[in-house]
Amino acid sequence: MPPPIGFIGLGIMGEGMAMRLISEGVAGTDDVPLVVWNRTISKCDDLRLRYPEKNISVKGTAREVVESCSIIFSMLSTPEASRAVFEGEGGTLAGVSDGKFIIDCATLAESDMIRMSERVLSKGGQFLEAPVSGSKGPAHLGQLIFLCAGSQSVYQDPTVQSSLKAMSKATHFFGTDVGRGTRAKLVVNSLMGTMMAAFSESLALAESAGLDGNKMLEVIGQGAIQCPMYALKGPKMLRKDHAPNFPLQHAHKDMKLAVDMANEAGVAYTVTECAERLFSRARADKELNIAERDFSAVFESIHKESKSDYSKTTME
Repeated sequence: MPPPIGFIGLGIMGEGMAMRLISEGVAGTDDVPLVVWNRTISKCDDLRLRYPEKNISVKGTAREVVESCSIIFSMLSTPEASRAVFEGEGGTLAGVSDGKFIIDCATLAESDMIRMSERVLSKGGQFLEAPVSGSKGPAHLGQLIFLCAGSQSVYQDPTVQSSLKAMSKATHFFGTDVGRGTRAKLVVNSLMGTMMAAFSESLALAESAGLDGNKMLEVIGQGAIQCPMYALKGPKMLRKDHAPNFPLQHAHKDMKLAVDMANEAGVAYTVTECAERLFSRARADKELNIAERDFSAVFESIHKESKSDYSKTTME
């Protein structure tokens, strides 16, 4: 009988990912239980209540999840949370032994991924970095894109492949050098943040110039610059609806990491550097208090800096 599958971290992304493992029959069955842990334990209880007929076990620590499973996915929201959960007394690393597969899906610095990989390998385990492209909605719909690197045997394991397929629309393997998956993710997310900054400035300009925002979204959607993100986020931005799918503070963190990576590589990244500074100001603005809102809330910071009448209205 296959061993249980473990999942550490049931936040904005992890919850949807774990639900996909359950709904697609990869885990949570009589044959393959799903073993979970989250820093806020009520999230684990909520998952069990949502699927009362499924075989879901809640552990008291991340270490217990690792000890009871062979394949363990981890999805923590910040580098600080990842380090605390990985290195803590009852953390992930404490449970690693021979044959354990640790698959980390967070977006971290390349050095963090390398450090975790080295420590897992030193205890006889195997490590796969697998950051994802996608936010809350795609996580719940199984439409993520996995950007993997590290252990090829873990990546090719049939159960791992079934799990990735349940949670994604595509997976990519960038080789056995841990860090390459993170590099790919930072390229994607820094481009996305820069696109959002430019889109927000253009919408702010349109409205401040007396143009109808919805009409401008229609125009943008009909030309060569159309893209799914603009179509999805634009109408919400005009309503000041920034319910978090990808929190602004996380978007800024990824952009800063990408700028650092570009500087280290000697690559001109001036457009993204400007966008990163814009996100930094938005994140730090205590009056707006949008750090935990969706990254589209950078729109509010742009309007505020523009001193437009729009900024006086209330966000949802």
